[in-house]
Amino acid sequence: MKVGVLTGGGDCPGLNAVIRAVVRKGVTVHGFDFVGYRDGWKGPLEGLTMNLGIKQCRGILPRGGTILGSSRTNPFKIDGGVERIKDNLAAEGVGALVAIGGEDTLGVATQLADLGVNVVGVPKTIDNDLSGTDFTFGFDTAVNIATEAIDRLHTTAESHHRVLVVEVMGRHAGWIALHSGIAGGASTVLIPEQPFDIDAVCEHVKRRFETQYAPIIVVAEGAVPAEGGDMTLVSQELDSFGHVRLGGIGDRLAAEIEQRTGAESRAVVLGHIQRGGTPTAFDRWLATRFGLHAIDAVADGDFGVMVALRGKNIERVKLIEGTGELKLVSPAEYAEAEVFFG
Repeated sequence: MKVGVLTGGGDCPGLNAVIRAVVRKGVTVHGFDFVGYRDGWKGPLEGLTMNLGIKQCRGILPRGGTILGSSRTNPFKIDGGVERIKDNLAAEGVGALVAIGGEDTLGVATQLADLGVNVVGVPKTIDNDLSGTDFTFGFDTAVNIATEAIDRLHTTAESHHRVLVVEVMGRHAGWIALHSGIAGGASTVLIPEQPFDIDAVCEHVKRRFETQYAPIIVVAEGAVPAEGGDMTLVSQELDSFGHVRLGGIGDRLAAEIEQRTGAESRAVVLGHIQRGGTPTAFDRWLATRFGLHAIDAVADGDFGVMVALRGKNIERVKLIEGTGELKLVSPAEYAEAEVFFG
C-alpha cells in the first residue's frame, strides 16, 4: 500500500521525528511505499507531492520545522475541495493518509474520515491543548525555550529595577505560560482561562520590589483583563479556520503597569522563537513513539483514529476525542502557581 504523509498548521519541534518514524517502520516492517504531501492540506488538494522514503528521512530527527512544509489550508472552505482531495489521492494510488497536526489539521482529518477517507492522526501543538492526549510533542521544547528566556531576563530586570513582561504563545490555553512561569520563577502568571485583575497584578509588582527583587510577569497571548476583557489582536483578519491573529498583550500590560505604579516596564515577546530549532529529548521521544504507533494503526486498517499519550502508553482514540474540545488549565492547577505570586 502507498501511504501519504502531511504536516499542517504551525510548525513545531518534533514533526520531522514523526515523519522519520512513520516512514522507517512503514517501509521496514510493513512494506509500505510513501508519498509526502507538501504544505499541509494544500498538498493533497493541489497534488503537491515529494519523494518520501528512508533516504529522505536520514538526519532529520534533530531538525526543527518540517521537511514537508506546512500551511493553514482548509479544504472545506474551497469549492470542491473534498472531491479534489479524493481524486488526487486516487490518482496517486494512496490508500491511507497520516495527518500530523493540531486542532485545525485534525479537525479536517475528522471530517474527511467521516466522508470515507482513510486517515490516521498524530496530535501536534506547542500549546498542549488537545484533549485526547496527556501531552503533545513540541510543548516541552516551547516550555524549555520560554524558561531559558525567563532565566536570562531575571538578571537584567534586577540590574535595572525594571518590570519585565514576557509574552508567550497560548491562544485559549495557558499551559506554556503556566509551566514556564513556574519553572522560571515568575512573580505572576496570566493565562486565558483566568481573566486577570490589573490592580492585583500591580500589587504583585509593588510587593516584589519591596523584597528587593524585580518582577517577571509571564502572560499568554490570549490572556484578557477582567475589566474590558477583550483579547489583544494584531489584526482583525481571519485565517481559513476563522482565527484572528493575537499579539500585543505584553506591550499593553507593560504600559498599564508603568502608568499605575511608576516602575519602568518593558515587554518581551518570544513569538516564533518558541516554535523553532532543535526539539528536546522528550519531544523527540514522544514524536517517535507517535509515529511508530500511527503507522501500526494504518497497517491494522484502524482509521478515523489518532494516537495519544495516556500515562506511559500510546493508545488510539477517535479523532473527535482530540478535536472535540480544548484541554484547558483548571482552577486547581492555576492555584498551585498563585502561591508564588507577588
